[in-house]
Amino acid sequence: MTSKESSKVTRRSTRFSSSLTNDNPEPNPSHPPTVADLTFGEESITLDALLSSFPGRRSQILDLIRLIGPLDSPALPIIVYGDASTGKTSVVLQVFKHLNRPFVYSSCRTCCTPRLFFESILNQLLLHSKCSSNGYASAKRCDKPSDFVNLLKEALSGVVETLGSAKLERKLMGKMVYLIVDHVDLIKEWDKGAMILQFLFSLYSVLKMPQLGIILISGLPPDVYYSNMGYTDPMPVYFPEYSEEELRQIFLKNQVNKKLYSAFLDVALRPFCRVTRRVEELSTSLSSLFRKYCEPLDDLSISPNEDLKRRLYSNLRPHITSCLNEVFRVSGRPRDGDTRGERRQKASYSSEKGEELEVLDFHMSTSAKYLLIAAFLASRNPATLDASMFDSTGGMDNRKRKRKASEKSMEKKEMAEQEAVMKGPGSFPLERLLAIFQCIASVGDSSLGEEEDEEGEEATGYDKESNNMMSDILLQVASLCDANFIIKSGSCPLEGSIRYRSMVSEDLSLKVARSLSFPLSKYLYRR
Repeated sequence: MTSKESSKVTRRSTRFSSSLTNDNPEPNPSHPPTVADLTFGEESITLDALLSSFPGRRSQILDLIRLIGPLDSPALPIIVYGDASTGKTSVVLQVFKHLNRPFVYSSCRTCCTPRLFFESILNQLLLHSKCSSNGYASAKRCDKPSDFVNLLKEALSGVVETLGSAKLERKLMGKMVYLIVDHVDLIKEWDKGAMILQFLFSLYSVLKMPQLGIILISGLPPDVYYSNMGYTDPMPVYFPEYSEEELRQIFLKNQVNKKLYSAFLDVALRPFCRVTRRVEELSTSLSSLFRKYCEPLDDLSISPNEDLKRRLYSNLRPHITSCLNEVFRVSGRPRDGDTRGERRQKASYSSEKGEELEVLDFHMSTSAKYLLIAAFLASRNPATLDASMFDSTGGMDNRKRKRKASEKSMEKKEMAEQEAVMKGPGSFPLERLLAIFQCIASVGDSSLGEEEDEEGEEATGYDKESNNMMSDILLQVASLCDANFIIKSGSCPLEGSIRYRSMVSEDLSLKVARSLSFPLSKYLYRR
């Protein structure tokens, strides 16, 4: 790219630059900002180029274009949701580059308070840039949603009027402006976040301005945000995780020697796909492995044959396991004042098999620990035994007295255990997970309350009178899914709901239970 071409690239060329709010460049006095800055500022890309840029996202791109609609057509709010690193933000921004429509982008990750969020939107609509000449101040101070509605109507009216005029340097596409809000799920962490979420979802109904289109990008499904307030439900567009073949196409796209890199992906991609499907994580680990893979080669433009592939794989194989351990290791920061020996002495204990369990090497909130235990129990225990295990008397103390096992019954028990190991952990619906969590959290709170009567706060943060508890727990479930402690195992055709599966071993579950002083073995079904 020449210097002349690079000077034409605006702030919307990349996702990173479009989300910046603090480090704005100094405005050029000879070229004051115009409504043309609400677009990418480059030539629009064709539909074929857009589809080829995102392997595995053809249906999502076409759905977005269909829901946005033709030029100047009012559109219902849209919510784009899916797991992290599935291309949601990149696809949305490139769709607007293809359509050449004016839009305002605001990320709730960089705008971490309601005031920053409101003012970032108003600054873009009012064509205001923070700089040293204005003291890095916003165009309008806005703290309340009611003030934001009035200021937004005023700013939108000015932009729409300018879009309809003929005094622009170049022709813009239409008279509508689209508001793109990224990382909507992070609003839950704000002060009065539940109120801001309800306001954001009802903004389309409150404004009643057909010239504004709203697109929300979230890491959580729209069911999490449903409330009793009446608002227009956004049209959902789901971005699933990339398949192994789609990840292969993504990594092969910009490679010089595609045959060599394809041979590398044949041996390296599948082990990492079992751990994560996030593109940035895979890119970080695969780039270092590819350098190890190519060490025996003098010429990187060579097309490897079968003998060379085997030799390159033999050189790479010792590094795959170590790379998996290094890249995806989860570590936690120890508490101040505790030495390593003291922490190990406090948290280690002997399990039923006489094995000493070490301290947890990662940090996790108390409610997340209970969710982890609930998911483990839901995957290990049959659903038919939930009523007897989690009754009012607490656990399996009310089971009938066991008779002396015969050799035949012992053989059946061993066969059943082997079959369970072969089958792996079972799947469960979200409702069952939440029910088990409620039971074991209440048991844990009551046991802690007996030991520590002086403390008036609950250990799990589980407030029965709080209306926001369910949303907080669902955010914790999503976090556990992102960390691969819990995975989505598809939907049940009869129930029509997503099912989950615990990926945590029994040893790790016992460590977590020990850190909570929770009697896990009391609730664990043994065949």
